[in-house]
Amino acid sequence: MNQPLKQLICITFLSIATSALAQSPGGTLAKIRDAGEIRLGHRDVSVPFSYLDDNQKPVGFAMDLCARIVDAVKGELKLPALQTRLQPIQLSTQIPLIENGTIDIVCGPATNTLERQKVVAFSTTIFVSSIRAVVQKDAPIKSFEDLAGRPVSLTSGSTSIGLLSARAQANNFQTKNILTPDHAASFLALTTGRSDAFVMDDILLASLIAGSPNPANWRIIDDSLRTEPYGLIIRKGDPEFKALVDKTLVAMMKSNEFQELYAKWFTRPIPPKNVNLNFPMTAPLKDAVANPNDKGV
Repeated sequence: MNQPLKQLICITFLSIATSALAQSPGGTLAKIRDAGEIRLGHRDVSVPFSYLDDNQKPVGFAMDLCARIVDAVKGELKLPALQTRLQPIQLSTQIPLIENGTIDIVCGPATNTLERQKVVAFSTTIFVSSIRAVVQKDAPIKSFEDLAGRPVSLTSGSTSIGLLSARAQANNFQTKNILTPDHAASFLALTTGRSDAFVMDDILLASLIAGSPNPANWRIIDDSLRTEPYGLIIRKGDPEFKALVDKTLVAMMKSNEFQELYAKWFTRPIPPKNVNLNFPMTAPLKDAVANPNDKGV
């Protein structure tokens, strides 16, 4: 075989290999394809985003969004029989489990912060909340400054901890912080008298109040530490998977499917107690839906 022909054959094979590599999914999609399954991280008590129903099945707004993303992944990989594995997570473990590859996406409420963006990526915004506090209805607490010297429950790993600390330092007061592993435990500390307030995202507070034995006993203060965007957490440095996730969510927003799912979980009775959170879309969320973005705070 003469030299020019050899070179032509080598170039042809190299071109075919390069083309195949370019068309082959990498990162998370390759991991999912090779494993034959996609792994979803879910929360147990984050109503209405990700929680367990009476049958201990994970349900919620974020779970529904992730179900649509799973469908998109099946289509992208041409694997209609792709399996879904569910992995329980806590607020404090969600990022480590994404980083070490145990899960592929967090199907739950997660604040998109610039600090977290250093280690993980976020989908386009799916919700916007405000960090506030729930207290007893007749408690003389209207602002965070009124919590000076009082015991306050906080969920380990939440952004509320740093925000409350910054507010306290700026305005020269201190709180007696009680850290718990999850939101249910934080709310329990309040309802059993171990704390005078629970600081967390307003929608999560609203859901805990709605599901409590005596919702009328509790009040969310108007004062806010910060407005926060939520996104679904995925691995950093994986533009291909992020593009698929964002494309799926944006298409839902433009087709009104996203808005319908929101109504299902936030303005109608939901399982297991058929409680209605009565939490319509806020102006910041409507803006995020009209102008999809993944900006952090």
